[in-house]
Formats: sequence, C-alpha cells, structure tokens
Amino acid sequence: MPVSISVPFKGEGSGVEELTWAQFAAWRSMQKFGETEWTGGTMPLKAGMTVQNIVTLLGFVLSRHQSLRTRLLVDNDGQARQVLFESGEITLEVYADNGNPAQLADTIRAEYEAAPWDPVADWPLRMAVVADGDHAIYFVALYCHIVIDGYGFDALRRDLANLDPITGAHLAPVAGVQPLELARAQREPSALRQHAASLRYWEKHLRVIEPQRFAQRLTPQAERWWEATFTTPATHHALAVVNSRMNVHSGVMLLAAYAVMLGQLSGQPVGMFRIVVSNRFRPGFADSVSNLAQAGLAVIDTADCTFGEAVARTWKSELTAGRHAYYHPRDLWPLIDRISGERGVDLDTRCYFNDRRGFSAQTATNVPVASVSESTLRWGPRSNEPDATCFLNVDSAGDAVALTWRVDTAFVSPDMIETCLRGIESLIVTAALSDALP
Repeated sequence: MPVSISVPFKGEGSGVEELTWAQFAAWRSMQKFGETEWTGGTMPLKAGMTVQNIVTLLGFVLSRHQSLRTRLLVDNDGQARQVLFESGEITLEVYADNGNPAQLADTIRAEYEAAPWDPVADWPLRMAVVADGDHAIYFVALYCHIVIDGYGFDALRRDLANLDPITGAHLAPVAGVQPLELARAQREPSALRQHAASLRYWEKHLRVIEPQRFAQRLTPQAERWWEATFTTPATHHALAVVNSRMNVHSGVMLLAAYAVMLGQLSGQPVGMFRIVVSNRFRPGFADSVSNLAQAGLAVIDTADCTFGEAVARTWKSELTAGRHAYYHPRDLWPLIDRISGERGVDLDTRCYFNDRRGFSAQTATNVPVASVSESTLRWGPRSNEPDATCFLNVDSAGDAVALTWRVDTAFVSPDMIETCLRGIESLIVTAALSDALP
C-alpha cells in the first residue's frame, strides 16, 4: 500500500466562470462516451531526487497554474461551469520500490487512468512517486484533458525551469492565458467574430462535401470498433529525409499520406478530416497551461497528383483549417444537424487525425531510412461503444512513429486497417528514397 502525503497549495485567483470553448468540447465528449481522457505518463528521475523534491514540485505546479486547481460545478441538466480554487490540498502517493520501478510506475499509471474521476470533488491531477526510502526513482503524473492538452503539458514541462528545487521559489512570472480569463475573453466581440467566421467556413464545406466518407457499407464485426497500432521506425527516419527536402512539418506529410490512403480505400479522393488544432499560434496562448485544442475541418483533394502535390495541398488545407478552429462547439453541432436535414443525408464528420507528438514532431536531420521490416503491427482493444468512423492518432515511440487507427468496421474492414497503415509508411519511405516525389 502506498504512503499518502498531503500537499497544500495556494495561488492567485478564484471564482466561477463558464467553460472555455475547448473545455466545453472535452466535457461533452466525456459525457457522451463516459470516459475521462488523461495526458501525462511516467518517467525515471535523475539521481539525487528526493520525495520532498516531488512534494515541492507538486505544490509549485498547483499554486502556479490555475487550470490544475480547477474543478467543475455541474447542474441537474449536466451543464457545467469551471470553479477555480485559491488554495487546497492534494495527495501525493509514495510507493516503495519493488525492484522493478518502471513496471510499477506503468501499473500505477494504468490504475490512475482506469479509476473514476469526479469532476466536482477531485482535482484534475493524479501524481505518485516510486521511492527507495526518501530517494525518488520513478514519477507518475496524469492530467485531465478537460483542463490541459498536449501542448499545455509541454508548456507545463517548460515552466518547471522556473522552480528553484531547493527553496521552492518561483523564478519568473506565470506566462500564458489562464482559463477564467479566457472564458471572459471568449464573450468579447473579437472572439465572437472569429467564432462566426469559423462557423461560416464549416457551413461552406458541409453543404458541398460528399456526405459519407465511405460510400460502401460493410457487415460490421461482432465487436464493431477495432483498433491497431503500427510502430514504424522507417516512417520516423523517412520523415526526416523528406523534411530536409521539402521543409514541411512532418505532421503535414503524415496527414497527406493518410488522405491518399483513405482516398484509395474509399474511392473518394476528396475527403473531409477533423484535425486537432492546438490554437497555440494565437496571442498569449503559446505558454498557457490549459486546454486550447479544438477540432478543425480540413478538406483535402488527392486526385490526379504526385505525393509532393498532395503534401502541398494538405499544407494549405491545414492552414485554413487552423484559422477556423476557434469557435464554441455548442453552436457547431446544431449547424451540422441542420445542414444534414436540409441536404436529406446524414453527414459523416467523424474522420479524425490527431498528431500528439508535440514538439518532438519536428524532424529536420537527414538520416538513413530504416528498413520497413522493423515495423510492427499490434491489434488493440475492440468495443461496441459508439466511436468515430476512423480516428488516427500519431505518437512518438523513441526512434519510431506509432500510428494508432481506430475504425468502425461497418465502413473499414480489418484488412483495410493494415493496408492503410502500411500504405502510409510506404508512401513516405518511397518519397524519401526517390529523387522526385512519386
């Protein structure tokens, strides 16, 4: 059993506000699917770290970042508001080293992810340390997605440089917009103009796009939603080679390859993708420890073009999607339903792409391409819980890229899953090995 240490914290600001637009989307997703999404993980600690150092760190992040001391106030209809607390206490769990601290940390992380989370009573942060006496060996930290996204987690890690580990002193002011401040700003005319422009952009494409991403319906598997993870060192290295030639973010190349493969598998080269946009390019957002990510709409045409042209088209589409990914989702969902009714079809807007690699996605070093024989395909969980038509997550896996694709087998067969994932690898590796992009 772990030893529990109560860690007090106190920071600036308190109050009740509406949810921000990104918080609202995450909250509705949690309501719809009944699952809490977490970001974070485990990491080994450098020699000399103590349990007290971790206590100091935990108090630092909570006192400094308002999102981490935010809970929700939920009414009888499920409508939520955010509640910021000026002070409080949180528990740090200390586990005794069992001889395999990495495995123990992974077990703790899995238990934290599976444990119920009460948004009204619980802090949106779970933290533990594996220790030998006072010597801290491994660290576990999970942050609820309602209050932080992947780039917010990167901002949090950068901000740790502003902690004096000996005295606990804060070495610089807090940077970036805070959630209560943002909620108020999103009611201002400038934000509402961006919201309206985003909805006009969505409506323009929703009125003309093919209503179904996959026109042919299949007989679904007994467990309808399948998942597979394709871990590919070859793609990781090939992205670096192509990047040095094209000077385009590797995520753009992955989305282009994904668009090409879905065009081939569906027979529809023009496709609509919901891409996760960080919104960090907006003023004051880059260093914010909060959730700012929203779904953008990218329409990509891969007909009659080389892969290089597909990358260029994808880049332009991503830029436009990013500009129009700042809106209140409360108004988008009725818009989709209204246009579906007017067109007399059920619009399928559930094809997603999410590059979760953050700053590790920048690959600019020209390196030899690894062999495709080193790639591995691992089948994941299956479920009958309603999910997306297809959702591709991209993660870093050391010197490899991990492509995790979850699909509705009523439209994508198990064979198509492997064809798509290996096809993405083949397109990018072939581009790296060719003088001219195919």
